[in-house]
Amino acid sequence: MPLTPTELNQFHQDGYLPLLNYLDKFQLLKLNNEIDNLLNNVDIENNPIIKFTTENDNEGHISDKYFLDSSDKISFFFEPDSIDNNNKLKYPINKSVNKIGHGLHLLNQTFNEITINDDIASICRQLAIKDARAVQSMVIIKQPLIGAKVPPHNDAEFLFTNPISCIGFWFALQDCTIENGCLEFLPNSHKIYPLNKRFVKDLQNGYGTKFANLNNLNSNYISNENDDENENIFNNDSLYKKIIIPAGTLVLIDGKIIHKSGKNLSNNSRNAYTFHIIDGTTDYDEYNWLQIPPNNPSGSKNFTRLYKNFE
Repeated sequence: MPLTPTELNQFHQDGYLPLLNYLDKFQLLKLNNEIDNLLNNVDIENNPIIKFTTENDNEGHISDKYFLDSSDKISFFFEPDSIDNNNKLKYPINKSVNKIGHGLHLLNQTFNEITINDDIASICRQLAIKDARAVQSMVIIKQPLIGAKVPPHNDAEFLFTNPISCIGFWFALQDCTIENGCLEFLPNSHKIYPLNKRFVKDLQNGYGTKFANLNNLNSNYISNENDDENENIFNNDSLYKKIIIPAGTLVLIDGKIIHKSGKNLSNNSRNAYTFHIIDGTTDYDEYNWLQIPPNNPSGSKNFTRLYKNFE
């Protein structure tokens, strides 16, 4: 279903666009059943207990080889609150996993079908993406009562191209409410705040990741006074617009808009599927954490192309 002129204008104006009823009830059932199937078949004996966090603290999964090697695999990451002090799970696996990624569109037919298709390609063309490439895909599960918050960020920090081209496709597979951690957007932030840092692979120290300044990717991120002022704005909860969306909604997300989500304080899970598209005609450098294959930076040439007749 192509975007209407009104929808296209709204996306550029707001930096995000909810498309209600994009998925029907049969697609939702199929996708949620596939999540259950993946969770029920985790090989816990051979799967490390790696917590998932996007906090800017250089801890947890971000320095782990398992995370960096997950670009072309189906890997499992766990809620921080599901792991005890001995790095053991406190709950059953299906109540502990936070994220499954980052190669679902490569290796799982159910998620490939929702990612690589003519309709998604059509939307990408309307968004003026010359060579649409699927970079990563993941299921995000906010588990009941322990589902972790996601701090303010924009997607271009994590999937950087020059010029910036990242677009997020975020599917609500269950109802997203204020109580279970719905998406929250900082209005107009995609127009106001320039990108000032990147989440990069630490090429100086081998395997590992860090945040770095745009003009010095080999050193850890150091904020200036203007950055600190912006961070104070980003951390002001009252400035965000909460987006309550029903299951079946597709939310398009501009790579530059600041967004976050709260902790799941409810008894209901919040399943979502998301993938990111970049323009293959832009520069995707070796500092990006996600590479396919993981240990051989190859730009965007190995990312899945959406257009059948690209020239």
